Amino acid sequence: MKPSGEEPVLLAELKPGRPQRYDWKSSCETWSVAFSPDGAWFAWSQGHCVVKLIPWPLEETELCKTSERKSRGSKAEARSRGVAKEKTLECGQIVWGLAFSAWPAAEAGETDPACAVGLPCLILATGLNDGQIKVWEVQTGHLLFSLLGHQDVVRDLSFAPNGSLILVSASRDKTLRVWDLSRDGRQVQVLSGHVQWVYCCSISPDCSMLCSAAGEKSALLWSMRSYTLIRRLEGHQSSVVSCDFSPDSALLVTASYDACVIMWDPYTGEQLRTLRHVPLHSAVDYSSEVHTSSLRSVCFSPEGLYLATVADDRLLRIWALELRSPVAFAPMTNGLCCMYFPHGGFIATGTRDGHVQFWSAPRVLSSLKHLCRKALRTFLTTYQVLALPIPRKLKEFLTYRTF
Repeated sequence: MKPSGEEPVLLAELKPGRPQRYDWKSSCETWSVAFSPDGAWFAWSQGHCVVKLIPWPLEETELCKTSERKSRGSKAEARSRGVAKEKTLECGQIVWGLAFSAWPAAEAGETDPACAVGLPCLILATGLNDGQIKVWEVQTGHLLFSLLGHQDVVRDLSFAPNGSLILVSASRDKTLRVWDLSRDGRQVQVLSGHVQWVYCCSISPDCSMLCSAAGEKSALLWSMRSYTLIRRLEGHQSSVVSCDFSPDSALLVTASYDACVIMWDPYTGEQLRTLRHVPLHSAVDYSSEVHTSSLRSVCFSPEGLYLATVADDRLLRIWALELRSPVAFAPMTNGLCCMYFPHGGFIATGTRDGHVQFWSAPRVLSSLKHLCRKALRTFLTTYQVLALPIPRKLKEFLTYRTF
């Protein structure tokens, strides 16, 4: 894989178009953006207690220039693309977290709260300001569950990628909670260990681990099998605010207000690499006293070769894993979150003013050796790789010590 030097191009910018209705600070921000696992839907917490559901891809005219979407009354301005129509979910509270999951088809003779018999469907969980989690069926917009338990803002949500309908929520009440939607939304575990607000949670693609980040200098790694703490990941000098696993579960990245992303081996707890955000003078206004390189969000690309980060220095950065400096930059104002399109090629970012932006991202043809590494690491832990009777250099490659 050779890093691409192409800068991200702004393909579209969508604006809520709804007049400000609230006076307090956190009423209009886009705290979360999410693509459905199949890439067919995009969800956007556009502020004003509203989530917008948009069929993907955007119309061709929207991907060529910035555009504005207007909301009229309490309903979305729906446009048809086959059976998929743009929808608006009125959540009644400020929306902080979003997560999609597929809902498996019900067997004949079974009752299913979400989908018709024999038809799988898509659900969206929304984390709200009052501690509720509302779960919606995407195609109809029907509310399926209201999950109660958290005592403060639900800041982030993560579904187990294996379709088990296990949902993890992270809250300002300093806990994480595990819910089983296949059992009528039953709360199955409360995870305590943080002493500050929990900002982020991420379940590994192999569903064996959970990482959580709070207003602390360490991230916590949990077992998704026993719901017990595996280890604390200590290395940051300020609050950890975002985390994400690589597609093969072999790597974990954490982002912090200390302006660094640390890449970890989650199995051993070893720090493999530190990516430092150095401000670009032309993009930063130093008249502000705010730490301009404080990170807000980090995410892996779907092939596992790139990272995207959003920081307070008004830049979207794209990093290649084998390099310690970004391969591309794009100027953006007041960025809060970022997420890759599941099939690559695009990055969505959310901003403090309630906008969402879509950027081009490097498309890469993975090398055969990386594909082999990725395939092996989806079912081999670091310790299992180290126990293989293979040359040391191959072990280093397979465990991401070398690239």
